Amino acid sequence: MIRPVSFRMNEQTAVNNYYQKNSNGILPAAITAKAQNEFDAFVDKLKAVGVNVIVVDDTKDTDTPDSVFPNNWISFHESGDVILYPMFAENRRLERREDILDVLEDQGFVINDVMDYTLAEEEGVFLEGTGSIILDRANGKAYCALSPRADEDLFIEFCEDFEFTPIIFNAYQAVNGDRELIYHTNVMMSIGETFAVICSECIDDKTERKSVIESLKQDGKEIIYITESQVNAFAGNMLQVKGANEKTYLVMSESAYNSLNKGQINQIEKHASILYSNLETIETCGGGSARCMMAEVFLPKE
Repeated sequence: MIRPVSFRMNEQTAVNNYYQKNSNGILPAAITAKAQNEFDAFVDKLKAVGVNVIVVDDTKDTDTPDSVFPNNWISFHESGDVILYPMFAENRRLERREDILDVLEDQGFVINDVMDYTLAEEEGVFLEGTGSIILDRANGKAYCALSPRADEDLFIEFCEDFEFTPIIFNAYQAVNGDRELIYHTNVMMSIGETFAVICSECIDDKTERKSVIESLKQDGKEIIYITESQVNAFAGNMLQVKGANEKTYLVMSESAYNSLNKGQINQIEKHASILYSNLETIETCGGGSARCMMAEVFLPKE
């Protein structure tokens, strides 16, 4: 997790992230301070239940307002592979830092190889990590909602390189009366070990919707359906993590939790305990939430 130092609404990502909103009248320093307070409280909650959290401070050397969302530019795999991804916004490309690999190796993680897809940026082609791609690692599947930040051909290349079966679809949201592509898949779906949270109504094409649902059911997932209004509260932006004594938690923001109904909460709690934290400033200005803030480390240990 990357602790922000100059957090704000990123004007370069707002062109197709319709969840971002201007915090009019609030000074930049105050926005950063609020985001840091939310970040620190969130990390404390994760650590309190035994989740191993590695925090790296952002640097003021670069203009990186979205650095709090590291899962978009990097992912870590059980094979010892690290993957670097091409980013849509030019200032988000500055988030990539080699020293983070040194931090992980100092913690005893093994890095065997770095796969770098970032040259695709020169062609105007993007695939933003586990924002664009939802990995079902146990079943060898990768789900991707195509968007300006998720290129179909590059996604298929990724799946071939790392032996994932691709499940491709289009997901939409209502914006001023129009249907616009959702910028990241992880806003509208999340896959846990034994369940999946999904807004199927975002998948307008009935054939695509049926294909995604059938794929999840095929793998024995209990499907927890959420609505588009709940997606707007970041209820799709969740991640299952492991705490002390192998206990699992489904991590989300307070706004996501507050949007859920009793039936959905009961469904989730059959599979994992719920852990939530207030991320209001980060969600409002950044247009991302709890899942986006965590780049999970599956690297082997020495």
